[in-house]
Amino acid sequence: MLKALLRAGLLLLAFTTSASAEPIKVTLLGTGVPTPRPSSFSASTLVEAGSEKLLFDLGRGSTMQLYKLKIPLGAITANFITHMHSDHLVGLPDMWLTGWLATPWASRKGPMKLYGPKGTVAMTENLTRAFADDIRIRIDDEHLDPAAIAFAAKDIEPGRVYDSNGVKVTAIEVNHGDKIKPSFGYVIEYDGHKVALSGDTKYDERIARAAEGADLLIHEVAVIEPELLVRNPVYKDIGAHHTSPEEAGRIFASARPKLAVYSHIVFGTVKPAPDIPEEPLILRTRTEYKGPLLVGRDMMSFRIGDTVEVFAPGGARLEP
Repeated sequence: MLKALLRAGLLLLAFTTSASAEPIKVTLLGTGVPTPRPSSFSASTLVEAGSEKLLFDLGRGSTMQLYKLKIPLGAITANFITHMHSDHLVGLPDMWLTGWLATPWASRKGPMKLYGPKGTVAMTENLTRAFADDIRIRIDDEHLDPAAIAFAAKDIEPGRVYDSNGVKVTAIEVNHGDKIKPSFGYVIEYDGHKVALSGDTKYDERIARAAEGADLLIHEVAVIEPELLVRNPVYKDIGAHHTSPEEAGRIFASARPKLAVYSHIVFGTVKPAPDIPEEPLILRTRTEYKGPLLVGRDMMSFRIGDTVEVFAPGGARLEP
């Protein structure tokens, strides 16, 4: 039944830039990995808090998911990068260039705000050079505002990185491996509520401390069949950079969120699997954690007020 609900059609609303009616709404735009699987785009999470619309990672398909939600690309008030892996970034040029266009579904006003680890500013400078001809042509031919194709980018350090209209965003450094530094998770706070995003990480108790008592903790996870680890050594390297279900369960048990949700779900199977192997993922997590838990799916959303409500992609309410 749950899978049927999650595969239901998407509820399309009118394009709007108005403030969210509830304290915080979170939508999983992409729960997947670099695999170009149509059922799960790569990493991207939308957080709507008051008048702020914040995007965390810009993976494949993030612009299309926002279009499905009828949220103009230009309505995103700030963007945040966890780390410099491509599956978290390939949607950035699309968001930047398409969000500039003078249409109801784009129309960014002013520079694109982008916060991320060391290298973020250099990346935006190189993108501007790479797309110089497109920018020049559109300014001349379509009379677009040059200010709206600029970046307002910042290389950040752990700590408070954003504070606007009552919404506070804190970057926490996480352990995605010795060669992938820095890597960040994020904590978003608004109106007495808290959402924590682990980013890509190995087991790291800093996440549990930062997410303690959160309304919603979204954490990555990796499940790779042992036989595949033997057959293909690259999966050993992949698994070494991520969190097992048992390890994630320990983080959840320590943090005690109102709801724990898996996203950025790495799974490797010997035989190609059409979908995420949800049951073994849950069972392995339950060895360490007995609280509310869901396996995230693209376009699943969460409404955070006095309680945490969960909605399937088609809008049906779910029980965690």
